[in-house]
Amino acid sequence: MIKVENISKSFELDDGNSVVGLKNVSFEVGDGEILGIMGKSGSGKTTLLRALRGVEHIDEGTITVGDVSVNEKSSQFYYNKLKKVTAIHLQRSFGLWPDTVRENVLRKLYSREYFDEGSTDFELAESEFGDEADKILELVSLTNKSNHYASVLSGGEKQRLIMARQLAKQPEVLLLDEPATMACPKTKQEILDAVKKINEELNITVILVSHLPEVQKYLADRVILMEDGEIAKQGGPDEITSEFMENMDPIVDIENISTDDDVVDVKDIYKRFYLLTGGEVLQIEDINFKVQKENILSLIGPSGAGKTVLLRMLAGLDDSDKGEVLYDVDGQWNDIAIPGINRMKIRSKLGFMHQEFALSHYATVIDQLATRLGYKNSDIVKQARERAKRMGLGDELLDSLYLLTDLQEHEAKARLEQVGISPDILNDLFPKFPETATREAVKDIFESLDLSLDILPRKSYELSGGQKVRVMLALILVSKPEFLLLDEPFGDLDPVTLRTVTNSLKKISEEYNITVIMISHNTDFIKELSNRALFMDNGKIIDDSEDINKIVDNFIDYCHASYLKGE
Repeated sequence: MIKVENISKSFELDDGNSVVGLKNVSFEVGDGEILGIMGKSGSGKTTLLRALRGVEHIDEGTITVGDVSVNEKSSQFYYNKLKKVTAIHLQRSFGLWPDTVRENVLRKLYSREYFDEGSTDFELAESEFGDEADKILELVSLTNKSNHYASVLSGGEKQRLIMARQLAKQPEVLLLDEPATMACPKTKQEILDAVKKINEELNITVILVSHLPEVQKYLADRVILMEDGEIAKQGGPDEITSEFMENMDPIVDIENISTDDDVVDVKDIYKRFYLLTGGEVLQIEDINFKVQKENILSLIGPSGAGKTVLLRMLAGLDDSDKGEVLYDVDGQWNDIAIPGINRMKIRSKLGFMHQEFALSHYATVIDQLATRLGYKNSDIVKQARERAKRMGLGDELLDSLYLLTDLQEHEAKARLEQVGISPDILNDLFPKFPETATREAVKDIFESLDLSLDILPRKSYELSGGQKVRVMLALILVSKPEFLLLDEPFGDLDPVTLRTVTNSLKKISEEYNITVIMISHNTDFIKELSNRALFMDNGKIIDDSEDINKIVDNFIDYCHASYLKGE
């Protein structure tokens, strides 16, 4: 039994102001019940889940889980007891050991008994917990990935592995914050079925935060709707999801139709991957297509089909074994895989948003925007080349350093460390924009994305999940790129906020003549935004169509995604 009585929580911002996270929240959850929580981004869903977990100390009220109770006066000892009876899967959490799937689960089982996950004795862990590890992997449908390293898993597979590690703790309550966020319909169906199976077979009480109506209808016994940190309503899944969707903006009446001008030409791409333990993982082959200017092209397919690998090759972040990726920039075709100034010119007009994106934790929003404008502006190639010349750097090395600006921060730093170069060199070559110029540059983008300029002085940890996604998109769009590559960055936006982003992308892409290539598993989003889709599986393109409704419906059938059909 879970009992939440009048809990409140506020957060102090660095500028001295405060924001309300939770306000007088009360509810109960029965043993073995699945309680759903819905609400727009920033409504307090994740804060509530963190409070139930014991990692967020409440300002007022009482939380009781089984025999454990905490209130605003409780010491850390009691919050730690709350942690022991709960397990949580946080939104966009991909923290895994660089081991195999099985070893990741064995580590958590070992630490449950011996309190030391870092120095796990795998021989002992196997002998004591091997059978339990097998059962857990079967529950989350990862038996066939047991010997794969965590790093080569798809986003959806990583989420199921995180869930498996949480189950290894034998919690009384499982707290799930968008557990199927980044998964394709096929994988999402497996995750949802895994949650059902866990609930039914282990009788674990589940509290499920999900903004997707179809997920709540498929799983939840009862749903709470949150608004501005308060419970607005409680009721059955059908009733609450219908009320939630009433606030959605209408679809903007813009039909994005591409021109007849080819601007991207992908020729005979081939790439093969292997596991270190032996055996082929994925082979991408026979990839041929062209993209027209102002096209909005979606890459769809099940997790592990090769979509992200292909998108990274289109961005020049990874190399293919064979083939070419050509871009038409300023009337000249160049291959993004060939180092040099011409590749820099392509990259200066290209924006890439990663699936597992991360804003800089301690930098303000405006500081990150200023840095981004320093990387991507109309004169960047010429200016950076002049600075590099003064530093004694050649064009190919400059280009190699410029490539790092499109990587995630941790990946860029790792590459620099490998060659013994300080990350400060990027600041020297690509200095950030002045604050006044940055404020002016971002006004229209913030307005289109329904973001207030008031958040410019904030740091990433002071933003809601939805604000973080839209700020990251603003970082990419602020330089008005000609090519925008999106790797499923909007999976954790609620439908109301996603509609705002979808409408914004339509308007922005039309206004600035942007060509978009994106990966998405949200079938409604694909239908609303795209005018063409490539359907991939097992490293190949199996369909290419401008009939978006038909190709998306075929994809749903292909994935056996019954939750999308209300079954």
